[in-house]
Amino acid sequence: MFSVKTVALSSTQSFSDDIPATHRKHQAELDAMDLDEDEFGAGPSKRNIVTPGEVITSSKEYMRGHGTYVEEVNVVSSVTGTIERVNKLISVKPVRSKYVPEVGDLVIGRIVEVGPQRWRVDANGRQDAVLMLSSVNLPGGVQRRKIESDALKMREFLAEGDLLVAEVQAFFGDGAMSLHTRSLKYGKLRNGQLLSVPPQLIRRLKSHFHHIPPPCGPTGVDVILGLNGYVWVSNGTSQEKREGGEGFDSEGVYSDKNDDIPPEGRQAISTITNLIKLLAQEGIPLTDTLIEDSFNWVNQNQLPPGPLAPNETERMLAEVVGVDITA
Repeated sequence: MFSVKTVALSSTQSFSDDIPATHRKHQAELDAMDLDEDEFGAGPSKRNIVTPGEVITSSKEYMRGHGTYVEEVNVVSSVTGTIERVNKLISVKPVRSKYVPEVGDLVIGRIVEVGPQRWRVDANGRQDAVLMLSSVNLPGGVQRRKIESDALKMREFLAEGDLLVAEVQAFFGDGAMSLHTRSLKYGKLRNGQLLSVPPQLIRRLKSHFHHIPPPCGPTGVDVILGLNGYVWVSNGTSQEKREGGEGFDSEGVYSDKNDDIPPEGRQAISTITNLIKLLAQEGIPLTDTLIEDSFNWVNQNQLPPGPLAPNETERMLAEVVGVDITA
């Protein structure tokens, strides 16, 4: 057997003290990754902050992962963050870092350059992502090889400044993301507002497309949680339209014009936007359940439109999230 050696530092603290863990209330979202809970403080409900140079465990029994290195016979943290253990692999997730993409991630980005056969996309990563012309749907959902006339119309599809939601399908040799929008649920974004939150607050879930039904606006509000920290809040649509079914405008997927949104719908979008900003400001991980519960609390208390007052913020966080920010 071996003994686990940890260095007691005054800066070591409970993860739950550093980030108000919404997941204690919405446990279903916690199970997205199977982490062992053990003496390292790894696991959803018991995590410790470690600092660079802090000894975590012995390298004889455990493998080092991201955020660690081996010194003599010890696995040592190289960043400030939380310990995560999967079987015999020990890693440290930084408290703050740039978005680290994985294949299959859903991301929201902005077109920054139109080049030959490709678009360059700002996806909040260490470098710009690339969307190839061959990786997008043509207007009308036509399935065929892209030809020279399609390349001449690239700015009619996506121009500089346009927002889109896409999926990471691969990586180039230099580490840049290769995106695709071949599914009808991906593509150009309209009728909404873009938010930026720390990527660490977005968990990898089964679906990142969420619909908050009325009374949150006449038709509800759609929320897309991009794993790269970009969040899109838009006017609600039916499930059939969102998934390319009946009522889906296949010819208008690349339209530059927003639909007419009634004042009630704009107010609902603004309310959801303010709630997401508030939760992110407090470092609370975002989930569809939490956002909807927060709106229901605002609606039940019949609060006026606009940002919440400080006392209302304290009440909402205490009653919905279970976090006391007055302490």
